[in-house]
Amino acid sequence: MKNFGTLEYVLDNYSKTWSWKVTGSRAVSMVSKLIPESWYGEGPNEAIVPDSSENVKHLKWILERYPLDILSKSVWQRKSTISKHPKIILPKTEKLERVNPGEQFRGKLLNFQKEGLDFLLKSSGNALLADEMGLGKTVQTLAYLASEKQAFPALVVAPLVTLNNWQREIGKFMKRKSRNGRLVENEVPTSTIIRRGKTEELGKFDFYIINYDLLFKRLNDLSQLDIRTIVCDEVQNLRSKTTKKYDAVKKLAALPSIKYRIGLSGTPIYNRGSEIWPIVDILRPGLLGNFNEFCEYFCYVNEKGKAIVLKSKRESLRNQLQKHVMLRRRKTDVLKELKDKVRYKEVIDADTNYYFNELDRIWKKLEEEQKDAESAFDKSSSYQRAIQSERQAAGIAKLPHVINFVTNIMEIEESVVVFCHHRSIHNLLHQNLSDFSPVSIIGGQSDKVRQEQIDKFQNGESKLMIAGLRAGNVGINLHRARYVIFAELDWSPAIHRQAEDRLHRIGQKNTVFAYYLIGNGTLDNHVANVLVDKSYEIDSIMDGNNSENFENKEKAELILAQIHDKISAK
Repeated sequence: MKNFGTLEYVLDNYSKTWSWKVTGSRAVSMVSKLIPESWYGEGPNEAIVPDSSENVKHLKWILERYPLDILSKSVWQRKSTISKHPKIILPKTEKLERVNPGEQFRGKLLNFQKEGLDFLLKSSGNALLADEMGLGKTVQTLAYLASEKQAFPALVVAPLVTLNNWQREIGKFMKRKSRNGRLVENEVPTSTIIRRGKTEELGKFDFYIINYDLLFKRLNDLSQLDIRTIVCDEVQNLRSKTTKKYDAVKKLAALPSIKYRIGLSGTPIYNRGSEIWPIVDILRPGLLGNFNEFCEYFCYVNEKGKAIVLKSKRESLRNQLQKHVMLRRRKTDVLKELKDKVRYKEVIDADTNYYFNELDRIWKKLEEEQKDAESAFDKSSSYQRAIQSERQAAGIAKLPHVINFVTNIMEIEESVVVFCHHRSIHNLLHQNLSDFSPVSIIGGQSDKVRQEQIDKFQNGESKLMIAGLRAGNVGINLHRARYVIFAELDWSPAIHRQAEDRLHRIGQKNTVFAYYLIGNGTLDNHVANVLVDKSYEIDSIMDGNNSENFENKEKAELILAQIHDKISAK
């Protein structure tokens, strides 16, 4: 591994004290930022750092990111071992048992779900349930609420498309409890879906269900309800601590009436491991320290200012999460009868003449917009438009061959789900595959229409579902099908995993085949390398895989450089 300079314990000529001398431009730059009391040495690219336990800790942080040749090894070893990161002592989650839910719950739990219930009970309802998608996190949560004392009223915060499903599951799995505590067998708990941002009295219900984007508008109303439990479904929505929805949830979770805070997600980390900190800080405030402390110990900051969890710290972070806040099970661990999920990259033909002409047009437009840009925001927006334009051009270039591939699968298979990204591609697929009477999930549908489309597919009235990648990746069950085809590719691996797991879940009796269709001669293969062939920082934190570090970084830079290369080689 490349060394960026040297570290030596010296008697400083200026201060006449034993200090640390750092050489190397990158390391000296980091020293100047992290250690204000340091000063420049006598030579070029040289800094002097006063010897203290705090400064040794800063130097260790720098060494983890920018390896230095340590010239005073014995002194460094003695002093650096004293400056260890203080451990946070919390009671560990005990061995899990298979417990039965309270009498308010109707239905049966699988054995691993009974252990999930035990985990929530032993965590005092302040936990992250991170089971893979399709393992019944909603059911386990409802079983917990039916078993915990004084859990109501409960607030469920979830993506808009899942609100109706939550209300249905509440009615399916829970009995109503009267004010005197008597169970009413044939009635369900009261619930309301909050759909308006206008301030108004909400009334008294057992469950309040609201989407993330509306939450901050109704914060004052919700704060008056004496809510006891807050459930955050698809909690990866809170991965950014600078958003309004995060601020609203943080304030609600801190209310004195809130006793239980539950986060649910099979993919709590979307792109970078540091996204776990905001989530955990809501569920168990202080567990990972403040954000600066978390980053200082677990992360390095890349050249774009993004905090990436160090490869050497991922196991430590995973252990910390599993000991104190997170339960994570994979389907292969708990559903022995569930068949495998198999991914294929399928290279298909594409209209390269059309594609290269589009790239040429995209590049020329980008150059014009960059030249006319008046701010960094204008430049960034221009890059994003170029990226989306290229992805759409690739989708259209391979579309006839996507249609042919889907048609061939439809002739041999009962039911198929096709995911795409752009609305124009969605419409073209629908038109060209109309012989199969496809049903659709796409952004902008009402909840009623969306559910009708899902029911038609699950009931066998239609054997083809065409779904938007970001509209159809959460809150639906499509296990009737075993073939999923990605006509277009998204940049986030979590989006594809969620889409795959609409099929690969409880109830699936067959091996699920996921086909990623790669347009030959387009940039699809670069995107597919991110999604299929690489291992992720995410996996090593969530599941402990010894994966190669790939940060899914600089997508704009990557794809724009590739566009330029292809145009130049034309």
